[in-house]
Amino acid sequence: MNHAIVQSLEPVTLIGASSCSDRDLSLAMARAPLLVAADGGALRALELGQMPAAVIGDFDSLPAEARGRIPRETLHLAEDQDLTDFDKALARIDAPLVLAVGFTGGRLDHELAVYNALVRSPRAAIVIGAEDICFHLAGPLELSLPVGTRVSLFPLVEMGCDSSGLRWATDGLVFSPVGRVGTSNVTVADRVRLAPSGPGMLVILPRAQL
Repeated sequence: MNHAIVQSLEPVTLIGASSCSDRDLSLAMARAPLLVAADGGALRALELGQMPAAVIGDFDSLPAEARGRIPRETLHLAEDQDLTDFDKALARIDAPLVLAVGFTGGRLDHELAVYNALVRSPRAAIVIGAEDICFHLAGPLELSLPVGTRVSLFPLVEMGCDSSGLRWATDGLVFSPVGRVGTSNVTVADRVRLAPSGPGMLVILPRAQL
């Protein structure tokens, strides 16, 4: 088991090396001011005028020039090539929530690996994209959302997910990544209840609902 490098009682912002604007980073850091970078995400942070409190990765995507601008004591080598930078960073952050920016909108294989890591990690995390946010529905959850909000359910394993407050009922349905998915549902009440049969369901909401 990996030992935590970053420990915080408050949410943490994690930045990756993919698309991330100043607005994206500001959105996350307004809620989670402690900034951690996953490998090449440190360069993105520096470009946006932020110095990460810690950088975690094998540094294969962090140029030497950028590495030289970062205090050596904040560089934490994680060399496991079987894990992505997102995986390695999540495993080494001990915080109640991670807000992840800079992990969408780039290479599709990298982005899919992020969603794979979301459902495997015990760490609560929300991935923030240009249009949407995504998180793993690890257990029963109630959400307060405006009526008419888009709620998408995307399974990474075969499973069920009962619900209330949605236009199209999901109770009793079998979801599967190679079968039925639950995209583009809509809220009909301001309280939505989701109750998955087990781990493996991703919830996707409009970014405005962060």
